[in-house]
Amino acid sequence: MNWSVFEGLLSGVNKYSTAFGRIWLSLVFIFRLLVYVVAAERVWSDDHKDFDCNTLQPGCTNVCFDHFFPVSHIRLWALQLILVTCPSLLVIMHVAYREAKAQRLREAGGDSCRHIYTNPGKKRGGLWWTYLLSLIFKAGVDVVFLYIFYRFYRNYTLPRLVKCELPPCPNVVDCFISRPTEKNIFTLFMVVTACVCIVLSLVEAAYLIGKRCRECLQAGGGQSRR
Repeated sequence: MNWSVFEGLLSGVNKYSTAFGRIWLSLVFIFRLLVYVVAAERVWSDDHKDFDCNTLQPGCTNVCFDHFFPVSHIRLWALQLILVTCPSLLVIMHVAYREAKAQRLREAGGDSCRHIYTNPGKKRGGLWWTYLLSLIFKAGVDVVFLYIFYRFYRNYTLPRLVKCELPPCPNVVDCFISRPTEKNIFTLFMVVTACVCIVLSLVEAAYLIGKRCRECLQAGGGQSRR
């Protein structure tokens, strides 16, 4: 899968993000996206081919593999990265909509309408809500996928040996997972980075809400003095 498209689109989010948002983007690109593309895909490329069971019964190995790996780690991570980056694209689209609206009004009304948005990328009004909801959605996506990984792969780890007795296996057979230690290291790394991204998203959301509350209090104080 070509992830350069997402990298090119999301790079524009830096212009509209806070410091926490820029750290989040750097973490996603360097510690999640690049690790996924450069290393993780190769580690899981042989997960089915090298899943060995001590039986020659046709179909037994495939059934056991499907039971212990209902969804591949690598496909879940791909879906997670897609969903977690989509809200940032919505922010870019909202800013583009503001810029296009301001441009249409300038063309229709002349100079009198040129200040409809002092700065289209400034987080005010609807854009503030879009940005805040994008942070909550990103954190929610990571939480949901961490739960899915935990349900499928208890404690986020893979055992070296699994025992399977599903039909058409003739009896209890031993199956061996390819490179479990390396896969566990990458799994824990991706889990930790996802947790850090959740914390950053929640901290940025709290920062935005706190900043807005402070501005409202200052505005209210200024009006009362008048």
